[in-house]
Formats: sequence, C-alpha cells, structure tokens
Amino acid sequence: MTEMVYGSSPAAVREPVLPRWWRTIDKWSMTSVFVLFGIGLLLGLAASVPLASRNGLEPFFYVQKQAIFGGLGLAAMLAVSMLSPAHVRRLGILGFIGAFVLVALLPLIGQDHGKGAVRWLSLGGFSLQPSEFLKPGFVIVTAWLIAAAQDLNGPPGRLISFGLLAAVVGFLALQPDFGQSALVVFAWGVIYFVGGASILLIAGIAGLVGAAGVLAYGASDHFARRIDGFLSPDVDPRTQLGYATNAIQEGGFFGVGVGEGQVKWSLPDAHTDFIIAVAAEEYGLILVLLILGLFGVIVVRSLIRLREERDPFARLAGAGLACIFGVQAMINMGVAVRLLPAKGMTLPFVSYGGSSLIAAGLTVGMLLALTRTRPRDRMADLFGKRR
Repeated sequence: MTEMVYGSSPAAVREPVLPRWWRTIDKWSMTSVFVLFGIGLLLGLAASVPLASRNGLEPFFYVQKQAIFGGLGLAAMLAVSMLSPAHVRRLGILGFIGAFVLVALLPLIGQDHGKGAVRWLSLGGFSLQPSEFLKPGFVIVTAWLIAAAQDLNGPPGRLISFGLLAAVVGFLALQPDFGQSALVVFAWGVIYFVGGASILLIAGIAGLVGAAGVLAYGASDHFARRIDGFLSPDVDPRTQLGYATNAIQEGGFFGVGVGEGQVKWSLPDAHTDFIIAVAAEEYGLILVLLILGLFGVIVVRSLIRLREERDPFARLAGAGLACIFGVQAMINMGVAVRLLPAKGMTLPFVSYGGSSLIAAGLTVGMLLALTRTRPRDRMADLFGKRR
C-alpha cells in the first residue's frame, strides 16, 4: 500500500567487482610493472645461465624459478590491488607483525649464505628474506599511526611510530643490513613529512642518521669495507664494482648485442644486485633509459593520483610505498654506476629473487589499491566550495 501511494525507490545497482576494478585502477602503472617483469625475464635468460652452469644445474633453472616467483608476485599484486584501503591496512598490519617477528628471530635461526650478513631463513628448499616483507608492512603501520594522530584525541602515533622505527632499524642493523635500514628510515621520513612534520625536524633526523652511519662505520667491518671501496679513487677491476663499471662502459648507447656480453661470466650477482650492468652491456643505454622511465611512470603517476586523495591514511601510505619502491630501484642502479656504496639490494621486478619478487608484488598491489579512483563525498565537496 505504501508503495502504491509514495512509489518505490529503486535499489542501488552495484557494479561488479572486476569492471569496477578495471575502471578505477591506474593502468599505466600496472602495465609498467608487467613490462619490467618481462625485461627481467629477458635479462635473466642471459645473466643466470653462467650461474646455473657453475652450480651444475640446467641452463635455464634460475629463469624458470624467476618466472614462477614472478608469476606469484604478479598474482599477489593483482589480488591486493582489488582491496579497499581498510583491507590494505589490515593486511599491512598483519604482514608487519609476522615479518617483524621473523626479523627478530634471524640472529638465532637465520643464515648468511656466504654474503656476510644473516638475512635469510631456510624453509625446506627455499630461502626467505623477511626484511623484504617488513618494508611495506612498516609503511602501512606508520601511515596508520600518523593518520590516527591527526584525529581529535587521537593516540600519540608519531611517537609510537618512532619507537617502531628504532626497533626495526635495530634488528636490521644486527644482521647487518644497513641498506634496508636506510630504506625504512627514508620511508618513515617521507610519511612523517607528508603528515605535517616541519623540515627542521626532518633535517634533525637526517643528522641523527648521519651520526648513526659514522658509528656503524667504526663498529662494523662489513659496513666499513663497503664504504672504503666506494670512497677509493681506484676501482679494482677484479671486484664486482669493477666488472660492472667496465660492462657499462663497453655497452655504450646500443650495447654489444644480445648474448654477447661478458660481465655475466664474471659477476657472481649479475642476476640480482648487478642486473642493470647486464642490461647496459648487452642492450646499451637505450634499455637502461627504458627501465628508468618505467620506474618513473609508476612513482610519478602514483604521487599525482595521491594528491587528490582525501583519506589521510591512503595518502600517507601511498606516498610511502611509492617512494620506497622508487628509491630501492634508484639505489640498485646507483650502486652499479658507483654513485652509491654497495648495498646488496635488488631491482624490483627485474632482479632474480623469490622474496624480492613476491614482496614487490605486494608493495605495488597495495599502491595500486590506494591510488584507485574513488567517488568523493558530495557533502564534503559542498562544504569545500562554501569555504
């Protein structure tokens, strides 16, 4: 009877999940990730064959593993990119707790695999690097705490996040892993700055980081050797940096040709930390610039889309994820061209490494989820215009 008098209100028609996801996702960034992974497989065909030969394995053993782990990473990226900011927050918090516990246990049950740093857990026939998963989780937790601190009567999120930062950096320094420590500190600084911290405070924190670096130089032989090698005016041609420098010079603009590079036979880490040297030698500056451009597309487009984001958590977490992703790539390539000291850091989606590929997929998946276009609150728009 009521419907006959007043009429019936039409039920809201919800758009199916996949069409809504496809309409709101940043397709340029997602495509750039797939292209980077394709380039990684292409370079892996060249860089990992000598390693497989030295270890008595099938020629494309490492390429096949890279394809498998990369597929898992891309699947994780696509699945996470469909989540809402609230679900991203929950996933990040749970991931941070699990990764932090594993990092804390590394001094007791971890292995160094001959690298001079205890960073891996052996799980049957696989190795897991917990710090790769700790970074995106830490970004999410820090963004959540600092966003909550902006609420009226909110918790002291900035202070709590600083305490978490100190704990995370302390456990990473025990490995020692100063490269990941620097990334975590940088991500925290970005989120803190975007959340409203003054530049003077950020400068003071940077000074503390510099002082910590001086202390680490005196306390860690592992750290001191890398700094001394970086500062030395002469590069030993028999070191990894020497081989990488020579390969980049030999490559020139167009490269020496597919499969014609020699650095892969000399560099133990040609398929991981120094994969960009293989790209520069065989394909030249053209491929290196393409890789740089793809990383730039992901970072810049994400930051541009985040400018319109009104949710403080999504804005802070997205900025932290975008910057930590881009800076990791910058550090990897900077080490290869001797602009930065050796860090033992992979190039996301391009370097070989199961933990790196899956963690990169989760990181970019969260970033894509947070940068999806969402409808704005019309009432908030109205109040904004009145102001």
